[in-house]
Amino acid sequence: MPTAADVVDELHRHADERELAKTSRRMVGVPLSVVGVRMGTVFALAKEHRALPLPEVAALLERDEYESRTVGVSVLDFRARAPRLDDDGRQALYDLWMDHLDRIVAWDLIDRSAPRVVGLHLRHRSRDRLFTLAASPEPLHRRTAVVATFAIVRHGDVDDALAICALLAADRDPLVQNPVGTALREVGRVDAARRDAFLAAHATMMSAAARRVARSSGEASVATVDAFPTFPPVERHTITSDDVMARRDD
Repeated sequence: MPTAADVVDELHRHADERELAKTSRRMVGVPLSVVGVRMGTVFALAKEHRALPLPEVAALLERDEYESRTVGVSVLDFRARAPRLDDDGRQALYDLWMDHLDRIVAWDLIDRSAPRVVGLHLRHRSRDRLFTLAASPEPLHRRTAVVATFAIVRHGDVDDALAICALLAADRDPLVQNPVGTALREVGRVDAARRDAFLAAHATMMSAAARRVARSSGEASVATVDAFPTFPPVERHTITSDDVMARRDD
């Protein structure tokens, strides 16, 4: 059975100086080292090793190389896509991801995995954890709260996505503003009227870039819903914008 060490060895065999320079420029300010491997190769390795035991995935997430952590979250994402994954399996992926939340320190690690690993797990559960993340002082945690709703919205369930976007509409950090716009675009593909009502109430709080993205959806479409399993409704959250501000001040 392959191990995390085997994956790391493969990454280093694919290292390239030009890719190292390219990725390093993109990773300025991110507290990770860079091996220098093309993202296509990284994702291919993750797909090849998607059966990696979860303790070995955890070992990848605990390493300091960007590419190792990318393989780790990508393995979780590939596993979460399985249509026959049972509740226990989905819980295990979610728990591992959340246990390593503070190791997921780059926005693309979140975007790669949070919709399916976090969002699909919470599809049939309370989303209070997302509202807790929305109240975090850490921008990447707030980003997670938004990005995780993408898979939920694609099932036609837009309530909590809109509630989280309302809490974060005035957030000035681009790490948060940009996915708010994307979430609203996804809402618009499901229910354009509710997206437009949201923008009528909150657009002045948002960045121009987020507004443009939010309005970029065409006719309502749920063409991608079939890629996700179906779950029963959930109990709604009870967290308010006052709670968010209080938690950020703590």
